[in-house]
Amino acid sequence: MLRPRRASHPCLVLAICCLSLLIVGIDNTILTIGLPRLQQDLHASFSSAQWTVNAYQLVLGAFLLTAGATADRWGRRLTLQVGLGLFTFASALCAAAPTIGWLIGFRVVQALGASMMNPVAMAIVTQAYPDPRRRAHAFGVWSGVYGLSMAIGPVLGGVLVQHAGWRSIFWVNVPIGIAAIVLCAWVIPESKAATRRRFDKTGQVLVVSTLTALTYVIIEGGALGWTSRPILMLSLVTIACTAALVRWESRVPEPVLDPAFFRSAPFVGGILIALIGMGGAAGYLWVMTFYLQTSRSLSPAAAGVMMLPIALMVLVTAPLSGRLVARHGPRVPLVISGLAIAVAALLLSRLHQHTAPVVLLASFVLLGLGFGMLNAPITNVTVAGMPRSQAGVASALASTGRQVGQAFGVAVVGAVVIPRIDLDSVATSLATATRPGWWVVTAAGVVVAAVAIATTTRRAGGARSSGPLASGPRRCRRRRLRGPRHTGA
Repeated sequence: MLRPRRASHPCLVLAICCLSLLIVGIDNTILTIGLPRLQQDLHASFSSAQWTVNAYQLVLGAFLLTAGATADRWGRRLTLQVGLGLFTFASALCAAAPTIGWLIGFRVVQALGASMMNPVAMAIVTQAYPDPRRRAHAFGVWSGVYGLSMAIGPVLGGVLVQHAGWRSIFWVNVPIGIAAIVLCAWVIPESKAATRRRFDKTGQVLVVSTLTALTYVIIEGGALGWTSRPILMLSLVTIACTAALVRWESRVPEPVLDPAFFRSAPFVGGILIALIGMGGAAGYLWVMTFYLQTSRSLSPAAAGVMMLPIALMVLVTAPLSGRLVARHGPRVPLVISGLAIAVAALLLSRLHQHTAPVVLLASFVLLGLGFGMLNAPITNVTVAGMPRSQAGVASALASTGRQVGQAFGVAVVGAVVIPRIDLDSVATSLATATRPGWWVVTAAGVVVAAVAIATTTRRAGGARSSGPLASGPRRCRRRRLRGPRHTGA
């Protein structure tokens, strides 16, 4: 077995971690461009095709927290390698899936592997760059790769689907995953947290139950009826699980979702921005891929190439976002991001089957600008103030907001668009049906800008002093626990 070098260069560690991030991020969006072909091949409905995207994102987001704690306990390199192996194996299963049901199930397994990769790799990067300024620049590169991977997914997916079929989207992960496992063993040193966290089984079950029930309600509510028995029952399940989760996590000694983290206004703002901003961007991409291929009759490859300006803008602006965060803080890039996403969607609010290409191009450029500016400040806000010994959990919280936001974004936009599609004339009705979805994305961008302004003030930043790093013994007294709780400081 290959052993890592005694002292790997931080840039080399960052490169290997970015490789694992790349395949996870691409898998978030690469399938979207192939959904029309997949839907025809497997005779799936719109909502079933929607679940192939949401099942991956939802499970990935739900298990990131547990993966971060597991990595801090058992070793970050080991957890990353196990995740890569599971992700690679599940990708092969997805490529061979005979029905839409099997594909959704294999996507769940794939997401379990991916959940061990994203936050763990971010924690490894945090350990490799102890200096805050260098770490901010590293997060800029990291965020650029993440944003680029999501933006380039439709482009790469379009080429693969056009020339090799939708199953090639998954086969391409196999050699990359194997290469990443080998490089990880060779380059990345092992690291663990000084204090091992307990596994909060009950909290994890409640998180998964809450997110799954809520997503099902959003996706299927329009088709089944918002007052139908299944939807009402699952709505009650969502409320009950949420209440139980809040109560349980406030009492358990080492929760999967530490309530103390949410006493910091900038941290809460970062999570909200991740949920809403990534949700808006994911909803945008999901609707646009269907519009280009169905309403405008473009091939998958042509649709992917047409969306290339999004990827190019992310490539340019993501590193710039990291530099802005390092010099001026997160407010400026977050406000730019929110406004750019809002205007990008607003340009499409009167979309029709023959909208001028220049309008689409302008919207793509603005979305790429907003997408590229979004990731680095989210990471900076949610991770910077946390103890390094809990870097896996802290970074997992940031990643959870992104992934859950994407799942909810696709679910919410799909919920307002799909019921308005005339199944007898999908090509002509789809463009008009998407208009409420663009208003949802516009609102998401405005909210991102507003939350960024409200939670990055000096007054809001002062809440850090009474946040998770300073409230350990006080928090334990309020919970009536014995002795002060370890905070990792």
